[in-house]
Amino acid sequence: MAKKQDKEASFEENIKQLEAIVTQLENGDLPLDEALNEFEKGIKLARSGQKQLNEAEQRIQILLSENSDAQLSEFSIDNNE
Repeated sequence: MAKKQDKEASFEENIKQLEAIVTQLENGDLPLDEALNEFEKGIKLARSGQKQLNEAEQRIQILLSENSDAQLSEFSIDNNE
């Protein structure tokens, strides 16, 4: 059984993997079962990438806050999934 990664893949790594999956699926050479498995992996990668983009957007909003007197604090990621 595959071990769960301790560290989440970078956004760029997720995009590369997602592109490879899309290419495989577009070729249409995979058996149905394998195509469904790859599609599922692609959905997970897309969701992970969207989560990373949302977190980056939150950090940017905090940094660009109009309240220049606001104290900056460490950004924490909520892993309630």
